[in-house]
Amino acid sequence: MNPVSVFKCLADDTRLRSLLLIASEGELCVCELMCALDQSQPKISRHLAQLRNCDLLQDERRGQWVYYRLAPSLPQWVTDILQQTLQANPGFIEPNHLALSQMQDRPNSAANCC
Repeated sequence: MNPVSVFKCLADDTRLRSLLLIASEGELCVCELMCALDQSQPKISRHLAQLRNCDLLQDERRGQWVYYRLAPSLPQWVTDILQQTLQANPGFIEPNHLALSQMQDRPNSAANCC
Protein backbone atom coordinates (compact mmCIF):
# COMPACT_ATOMS: atom_id res chain seq x y z
CA MET A 1 0.00 0.00 0.00
CA ASN A 2 1.41 3.33 -1.10
CA PRO A 3 1.66 5.91 1.76
CA VAL A 4 0.90 8.78 -0.62
CA SER A 5 -2.42 7.17 -1.64
CA VAL A 6 -3.34 6.49 1.98
CA PHE A 7 -2.66 10.04 3.11
CA LYS A 8 -4.45 11.51 0.07
CA CYS A 9 -7.50 9.39 0.97
CA LEU A 10 -7.34 10.59 4.57
CA ALA A 11 -6.90 14.27 3.61
CA ASP A 12 -10.67 14.86 3.38
CA ASP A 13 -12.59 15.57 6.61
CA THR A 14 -15.57 13.37 5.69
CA ARG A 15 -13.38 10.43 4.68
CA LEU A 16 -11.19 10.74 7.77
CA ARG A 17 -14.16 10.98 10.15
CA SER A 18 -15.88 8.05 8.39
CA LEU A 19 -12.78 5.88 8.62
CA LEU A 20 -12.16 6.75 12.28
CA LEU A 21 -15.81 6.07 13.17
CA ILE A 22 -15.67 2.72 11.40
CA ALA A 23 -12.38 1.90 13.12
CA SER A 24 -13.85 2.72 16.52
CA GLU A 25 -17.22 0.99 15.97
CA GLY A 26 -15.99 -2.06 14.05
CA GLU A 27 -18.49 -1.58 11.23
CA LEU A 28 -21.14 0.93 10.20
CA CYS A 29 -23.71 1.22 7.44
CA VAL A 30 -24.31 4.24 5.22
CA CYS A 31 -27.37 5.38 7.19
CA GLU A 32 -25.37 5.40 10.43
CA LEU A 33 -22.63 7.49 8.83
CA MET A 34 -25.26 9.85 7.38
CA CYS A 35 -26.60 10.42 10.89
CA ALA A 36 -23.19 10.66 12.58
CA LEU A 37 -21.77 13.08 10.02
CA ASP A 38 -24.99 14.93 9.14
CA GLN A 39 -24.35 14.41 5.42
CA SER A 40 -26.48 13.21 2.51
CA GLN A 41 -26.49 9.62 1.27
CA PRO A 42 -24.85 10.46 -2.08
CA LYS A 43 -21.99 12.33 -0.37
CA ILE A 44 -21.36 9.56 2.18
CA SER A 45 -21.54 6.87 -0.51
CA ARG A 46 -19.12 8.77 -2.75
CA HIS A 47 -16.57 9.07 0.07
CA LEU A 48 -16.99 5.42 1.07
CA ALA A 49 -16.38 4.41 -2.55
CA GLN A 50 -13.14 6.41 -2.52
CA LEU A 51 -12.04 4.72 0.71
CA ARG A 52 -12.86 1.34 -0.86
CA ASN A 53 -10.88 2.26 -3.98
CA CYS A 54 -7.91 3.10 -1.74
CA ASP A 55 -8.23 -0.42 -0.27
CA LEU A 56 -8.95 1.00 3.19
CA LEU A 57 -12.50 -0.35 3.50
CA GLN A 58 -14.40 -3.52 2.71
CA ASP A 59 -18.16 -3.63 2.30
CA GLU A 60 -20.75 -6.35 2.78
CA ARG A 61 -24.43 -6.30 1.83
CA ARG A 62 -26.85 -7.75 4.38
CA GLY A 63 -30.41 -7.44 3.18
CA GLN A 64 -31.12 -3.78 2.53
CA TRP A 65 -28.02 -2.60 4.41
CA VAL A 66 -24.42 -2.30 3.23
CA TYR A 67 -21.91 -2.43 6.09
CA TYR A 68 -18.39 -1.06 5.92
CA ARG A 69 -15.40 -2.20 7.96
CA LEU A 70 -11.66 -1.71 7.76
CA ALA A 71 -10.13 -3.88 5.08
CA PRO A 72 -8.62 -6.97 6.75
CA SER A 73 -5.58 -6.67 4.47
CA LEU A 74 -4.57 -3.25 5.85
CA PRO A 75 -0.89 -3.09 6.68
CA GLN A 76 -0.13 -2.73 10.37
CA TRP A 77 1.27 0.78 9.88
CA VAL A 78 -2.14 1.98 8.61
CA THR A 79 -4.09 0.46 11.50
CA ASP A 80 -1.48 1.91 13.88
CA ILE A 81 -2.03 5.39 12.41
CA LEU A 82 -5.80 5.07 12.81
CA GLN A 83 -5.58 3.81 16.40
CA GLN A 84 -3.03 6.47 17.38
CA THR A 85 -5.19 9.17 15.82
CA LEU A 86 -8.23 7.94 17.76
CA GLN A 87 -6.30 7.77 21.04
CA ALA A 88 -4.54 11.13 20.66
CA ASN A 89 -7.63 13.03 19.47
CA PRO A 90 -10.70 11.65 21.28
CA GLY A 91 -12.60 14.90 20.82
CA PHE A 92 -12.23 14.86 17.04
CA ILE A 93 -15.09 12.41 16.44
CA GLU A 94 -16.84 12.83 19.79
CA PRO A 95 -19.72 14.89 18.27
CA ASN A 96 -20.11 12.21 15.60
CA HIS A 97 -20.27 9.46 18.23
CA LEU A 98 -22.87 11.47 20.13
CA ALA A 99 -25.03 11.90 17.00
CA LEU A 100 -24.69 8.18 16.28
CA SER A 101 -25.72 7.24 19.83
CA GLN A 102 -28.86 9.36 19.46
CA MET A 103 -29.86 7.82 16.12
CA GLN A 104 -33.43 6.53 16.08
CA ASP A 105 -34.07 3.10 14.53
CA ARG A 106 -30.39 2.34 14.25
CA PRO A 107 -29.89 -0.94 12.35
CA ASN A 108 -28.57 -3.85 14.36
CA SER A 109 -25.82 -5.43 12.28
CA ALA A 110 -26.05 -8.75 14.13
CA ALA A 111 -29.79 -8.96 13.49
CA ASN A 112 -29.30 -8.15 9.80
CA CYS A 113 -26.58 -10.71 9.33
CA CYS A 114 -27.44 -13.51 6.95
